[in-house]
Amino acid sequence: MLLDVLAWVALAAIGTAVVWKGSGLLESSSGKLSAHYRLPPVVHGSIVVAVGSSFPELSTTVLSALIHGEFELGIAAIVGSAIFNILVIPALCGLFSANRLESNRELVYKESQFYMVSVAVLLITFAMAAIYNPVAQEASGLITGELTRALSLIPIAFYLLYVLIQYLETREHPAEKTEETIRPLREWMIFAVSLLVIVAGVEGLVRSAINLGEIFETPSFLWGFTMVAAGTSLPDAFVSIRAARKNEGVTALANVLGSNVFDLLIAIPAGVLVAGATVINFSVAAPMMGLLTVATVALFVAMRTGMLISRRESVALLALYAVMVTWVTLESLGITSVLSGLLQTVE
Repeated sequence: MLLDVLAWVALAAIGTAVVWKGSGLLESSSGKLSAHYRLPPVVHGSIVVAVGSSFPELSTTVLSALIHGEFELGIAAIVGSAIFNILVIPALCGLFSANRLESNRELVYKESQFYMVSVAVLLITFAMAAIYNPVAQEASGLITGELTRALSLIPIAFYLLYVLIQYLETREHPAEKTEETIRPLREWMIFAVSLLVIVAGVEGLVRSAINLGEIFETPSFLWGFTMVAAGTSLPDAFVSIRAARKNEGVTALANVLGSNVFDLLIAIPAGVLVAGATVINFSVAAPMMGLLTVATVALFVAMRTGMLISRRESVALLALYAVMVTWVTLESLGITSVLSGLLQTVE
């Protein structure tokens, strides 16, 4: 058993390293492409970098649903990754930035508020699945529903609205022309290769999570929320921390918010489009969305106070993340029952 655990942990570490490498290639190519097409910093962070660095999360839901039949693990990884992005990444950026991590009114009043709407849209989509396509759970007390391809189009439509808003932003405020010589075809090829590298790394993480869950007889949800979420969030962390160290706080925070918008409105529905339909445990989804809302409000308050994130606020965000992970772990293992054990896997 020990050798099996070590083997799967080693695979998870290798998968994380592969994701890291692919993310480095992706960051370089996406940055040059944004400069070539003269995208403003906010659009670069919230669309180009965010979509690219969120590709591990998208791969997680698709691979979990299509290959392993573990869609719940994919959702857990997305929610866990979103909370990691909202709390840990801005905190690390605040701690490692050259100066204090600066925000601005556009981030606070446009990007973060659209992200809050994204959380509400996804929760409403899950609720509609439970209301209009209920799935009976005998004597379990759980609320479940079938999330269909038609319902999954709702969050996708909202993401298209987000892209439209950013497109209008690009037209109204184009970035300055760069002096660097950039070969766009070459950068697009590097971009494509980096995505394939990331998929390979994510597959290693997903397989490790499933097998470790079986060895320790723990819910796959727990491993998705912790190990897979942290592993797939590394690209966002590295991209944002590098931007923060260059004193580019707006790009760092825009990447976090844009990445989470993509995760919630595209990555989760993508798994449903691949699988055709999947059962959603609303008794798990509701408290997880609640945690995500608390994390979002915490970041919103931190960004709004003085339009910057101080080191004290960074430490507070890290502490809040530690509390959330501890609570979810205890609930998933049945050690605590604040929600009557509803975070445990559906039998």
